[in-house]
Amino acid sequence: MRIARFIGGLLIGLIALTLAAALFVYWFGYATDMAEASGLGALGYAFLWLAFGANLLLWTVVGLVRLGEDSVRAVLRSPRAGRRGAVGDRARERVLVGAGGPGGGAAPAERDGGAPAVAAAPPPGSEPDRASLAVVIPAHNEEPVIGGAIASAMGLFDRWDIYVVSDSSGDSTAQIAAKTGVNVLELLTNRGKAGAIEAVIEEFSLTENYDGVLILDADTELDPGYVEGARRQLADPSVAAVAGFVVSEWKPRERGFVGRTISAYRDRLYFMLQYFMRFGQTWRHANTAFIVPGFASVYRSEALKEIDVNPKGLVIEDFNMTFEVHHKRLGRVSMNPDTKAYSQDPFTFRDYYRQVTRWTLGFWQTVRRHRVWPSLFWACLALYILEVVLVSAVLLATTVVGLFVLVGTLGGELVLGLPFAGEAFGAVTALLPLLAIAIGLFIPDYMLTCLMAAIRRRPSYLVYGLLFFPIRLVDAYLALRMIPKAWTTESDGRWSSPDRVPGR
Repeated sequence: MRIARFIGGLLIGLIALTLAAALFVYWFGYATDMAEASGLGALGYAFLWLAFGANLLLWTVVGLVRLGEDSVRAVLRSPRAGRRGAVGDRARERVLVGAGGPGGGAAPAERDGGAPAVAAAPPPGSEPDRASLAVVIPAHNEEPVIGGAIASAMGLFDRWDIYVVSDSSGDSTAQIAAKTGVNVLELLTNRGKAGAIEAVIEEFSLTENYDGVLILDADTELDPGYVEGARRQLADPSVAAVAGFVVSEWKPRERGFVGRTISAYRDRLYFMLQYFMRFGQTWRHANTAFIVPGFASVYRSEALKEIDVNPKGLVIEDFNMTFEVHHKRLGRVSMNPDTKAYSQDPFTFRDYYRQVTRWTLGFWQTVRRHRVWPSLFWACLALYILEVVLVSAVLLATTVVGLFVLVGTLGGELVLGLPFAGEAFGAVTALLPLLAIAIGLFIPDYMLTCLMAAIRRRPSYLVYGLLFFPIRLVDAYLALRMIPKAWTTESDGRWSSPDRVPGR
């Protein structure tokens, strides 16, 4: 059976890869012919490469350079003498203040608007590759998934190193967490994710008692190798933050068609952004990554003490915390595929739209808050912003033009007989016929889907990929729509709970 699955997966990958190559050859030949025929020259070729993204191509090259350097360093690095002890090898003193579950001990210490502190943390570790880590799980109405996140963390950490902060949840989030025996802080007023993180760090003095703090979303589950990967990266004293490597959960039986399409789209997006962009951006000689994703990332305590986690007016925290690292020169952001964690994507289009709205608004609000400062980080960020705005505008405008040409083609004289419609139709189709628009918009996007189907060996992506382009249009619209909103609205960062299903 395993051999049959292996052969089947290999055949699926080869078919998808062949389809991607054939589409590329056809698209490239057609696009270059159109660029030359239209007389656009170099400008036409520039727009041609925008179909894939200038930043993606740039950082892919940088990533390959980093991969080469890392390979050479691995060969030249001498073997480590001896083997380090396990996490529990050295003695650590703890003081029980209260209990997270039934049978509690001493009276709890209380904070304004919060509930009891449960257990004191151990002192920081002395060995850099055995860094002591606290796990912070901020949650708001996460009853269906909080148990899975805690179980995932407890598979890698002692329970007294796990801190759940329930941000004024109206369900059983806090009670479920308390029954597991981990530390639980329950806030009586809704402060939002950033406020909840700030509260639990202060309540338990985490930056004083641990070498680093892992921030874990309640819908996220850690890969078994996550902790060792994070510690390896933190062993470099120049690293201020370790960016988690997000992987979309692929559970098609638990999702409807829309949910599976969103999950497949996110899988493709995350793969490209992380392997082809952030891997290059987090090269030690570049250090230009503009997001340490808040789903499962580690901050060194010394850096976290200097970060303003919860400034006013922001809808999300992770962009701001990353900008703080760069703006205050706290160290570099590190990312490797050995810090994987599995995240639950939205199940409905409504939740997807709301989530992307928050993410996009949070990015522009962070840009507004930090403004521009002279640095390589901002030079690369400016290039990224320019491309996002330009590509989003071109994508939306070309789609509108394509719809106009399609309506004119199908409607015939009924449409073209309208004032100015016939002249506009003739001018547009002389430069961009309907076939050229369709090929230019759809085929580059679908080629990437074919590549992902080959890499993941999931033939269903070839079906879901037919609907990725409309999702890209939504992303492009929100990228532009949130720019003025970021400068005209203040956010309080409060939660907006999506639909959830229980974790593994």
